[in-house]
Amino acid sequence: MANTNIKAIFFDFMGTCLDWHSGTIKALPQSIPEGERSEIALKWRHDYFDSNAARLAANKPVEDIEVTLEKTLDALLETRPAHKHLFDKETKDRCIAAWHSMPAWPDVAQAIEQLKAVGYEVFVHANGTTRLQLDLCKSSGLSFNMLFSSQLLGIYKPALESYEEVLRLVNLKPEETVLVAAHAYDTRGGKEAGMKTVYIHRWTDDINEDMEIVKGENDFFLEDMTNLAAVIKQL
Repeated sequence: MANTNIKAIFFDFMGTCLDWHSGTIKALPQSIPEGERSEIALKWRHDYFDSNAARLAANKPVEDIEVTLEKTLDALLETRPAHKHLFDKETKDRCIAAWHSMPAWPDVAQAIEQLKAVGYEVFVHANGTTRLQLDLCKSSGLSFNMLFSSQLLGIYKPALESYEEVLRLVNLKPEETVLVAAHAYDTRGGKEAGMKTVYIHRWTDDINEDMEIVKGENDFFLEDMTNLAAVIKQL
């Protein structure tokens, strides 16, 4: 039976549950060496985060993720003239579409099923669109009770209002919930809202964060989700 104090687990999706890096480098032009494709993928992802943060700071409305991905890819290619000519419209469209089809990290499916089996509700709470999240559930084989996107909520994480609104919608108190994420900005936002936090360390994300600092900020710091159910039971 689930811990009676904790009723629901909220998951960040793309970086925490999905191996977006593998999916992206497969979509990028294969004539680019793999190491350089990896650099492009990591920079593109970082620039996407920066774009969201800038819009949130400027109090601008949530932008469709397809538009943000296109803008950030175009800007990135301007800094890589040796690669820019490889990205015609068809190639760009393929690269952006690839974000809708990503595999799950190998430790995730079992962790989610274990949580559901003992009675926790499991939700996605992530920036992006609902269509993106639906497609990613299909490609990854992951299943959740509900998907909450920034498009649906009308605001990006880590704004406090995002966490407050999602808690209101599921009628839960923050202390009854756990946020699981591979992004320090996200777990900091969850902490501010009063949620418990479990940080999952993924090599693809938070590449500029000091992990020693992150370890001290969260209730738990894990290298993967293998023991997630046991850890949440302790909260």
